[in-house]
Amino acid sequence: MDTTPLSQDHLDHYWKHGYAVVPRLLPQADLERWLERFDDVVEGRIEPARQMLVMRDVMVVRGAVEPTRRSEAIAKLQDFENDAVLDGYNQHPILLDAVEQLIGPDIQSIHCMLINKPPNVDGRHPMHQDLVYFPFRPADGIVAVWTALEPVTRENGCLVLVPGSHRGELLEHENMDWEYVNAGYWGAKGGPPEDRVHVECAPGDTVFFHPMILHGSGRNRTQGFRRAISCHYASTQCDRIWQAKDEAAEPRKYRHIRGKPARAGDVPLDVRPGAPSYDFPKSTTRRG
Repeated sequence: MDTTPLSQDHLDHYWKHGYAVVPRLLPQADLERWLERFDDVVEGRIEPARQMLVMRDVMVVRGAVEPTRRSEAIAKLQDFENDAVLDGYNQHPILLDAVEQLIGPDIQSIHCMLINKPPNVDGRHPMHQDLVYFPFRPADGIVAVWTALEPVTRENGCLVLVPGSHRGELLEHENMDWEYVNAGYWGAKGGPPEDRVHVECAPGDTVFFHPMILHGSGRNRTQGFRRAISCHYASTQCDRIWQAKDEAAEPRKYRHIRGKPARAGDVPLDVRPGAPSYDFPKSTTRRG
């Protein structure tokens, strides 16, 4: 009996359309543990883990919205590898087994975040391609894994994907000219395409998507929250083609998780293809 997390139908859908959705892949007990940890961090009951980035929403930073509680101010927790509880997502055996089916047995984690879309803020993420953020090639050696922690609907800002767009080119991205947009929420030039699908999810539903697929998310129009947890993985056998100039003194560390480690080699200092430049806002805090 085949016990792999992704069926052949999932794999076929992923490579044809650029994504696959697996219902209820992770148990409710895990979701509750990660939600509780999020609340503990943002409510100040525990200190953020070393190198964790706690990002406030831009509307809160600029005083356009006055949150009634701390959780309404936070856009996301990023880089939580050093948090013993949240890191249970990055290293979840079910997820790693599925990732291995897509990119092979040699796996490193390259980015993780718990995304909190609170009420009363704009919170949209424009349509973009994740490859613009990552220095690894080929693109087929990278995959995003995204799990709904709570019900995710069109009303509270679900993922929006453009099926088949992963077979195109890496587009030029830009800083959006919206009145309120969070730092680093770049958008692909050319305007939103019409052939989009809205991916509504129940808690535990997990979306696997290619780094070239155009995707984004809408505004939370409810008075609740829309929370999801996510990690990107790359094969350790990928080539690393650039390193941001501001990382020259302290290069970003990508973590080997399974299989063979990454190959050593010089990484060129270059501007990342397709991307505008930006600085993290002063309100963003990272525990060193």
